[in-house]
Amino acid sequence: MSPAVSPRWLFTGPPRPGAPSLYCFAHAGGSVIEYIRWARDTPAAQLQGVQLPGRGSRYGEPMFASLRALVAAFLDEVPLGPEPFAFFGHSLGSLIAYEVTRALRDAGRPLPYRLILSGYPAPHRRHVRATDPLHRLPDDELIERVAKLHGGIPQEVLDSAELRELIVGPLRDDYRVLETYTWREAEPLPVPITLLGGSADHTREELDAWREHTTEDLTIRQFPGGHFYLRQHPAPVLRALEEALCDVGARQERTAR
Repeated sequence: MSPAVSPRWLFTGPPRPGAPSLYCFAHAGGSVIEYIRWARDTPAAQLQGVQLPGRGSRYGEPMFASLRALVAAFLDEVPLGPEPFAFFGHSLGSLIAYEVTRALRDAGRPLPYRLILSGYPAPHRRHVRATDPLHRLPDDELIERVAKLHGGIPQEVLDSAELRELIVGPLRDDYRVLETYTWREAEPLPVPITLLGGSADHTREELDAWREHTTEDLTIRQFPGGHFYLRQHPAPVLRALEEALCDVGARQERTAR
């Protein structure tokens, strides 16, 4: 039986007996709602959507001041293993998944069988804004700049003062975590990585640089679209997830022999 988990961190999808758990970390300003609709379409995984503070059921909770503090709190409250599990992250969620995996490795704890990372270049390539950081902008300018840079904010939110007020706090908090992050050099992870991305978002070279962060295989899949390609083409993205998760099962069988 798995140990008890703090319910505030996780949205758990329909039971999938025998399937590995897939912990999903959302983009900056995002929440588990991004993954709720995936739950019925991922039979190869027990979906676990990770809910960060300041949004959804955790609205009003303060966000962590740094990525390191976020990772430490998540690992304190969410037991991982011994059953097989994998991580999925999009954009900021990819960076969180990567840093959680590093923290697990450093603590000698069970590692995910695979990292499935989306919409984020290799972390040793500094690409966030060192000057004029977005998280310091006034509310309306922050929302407009993020919408222009990456899209992903629905028009009905942009047109509603009430909805803009709901999203600006988590958006600012997440960009602060992202823009104050500093990559620390470390040995590559003994975990295979699947990279997903939009063809108009990051270059193949930026994604290929992730090879420096794993001693295992690296698979790259690109889809038509920009930063939020996965909303435009959910069916092929979910098929790619299924393929990656089937490999998790195969790796589990090899490890058990």
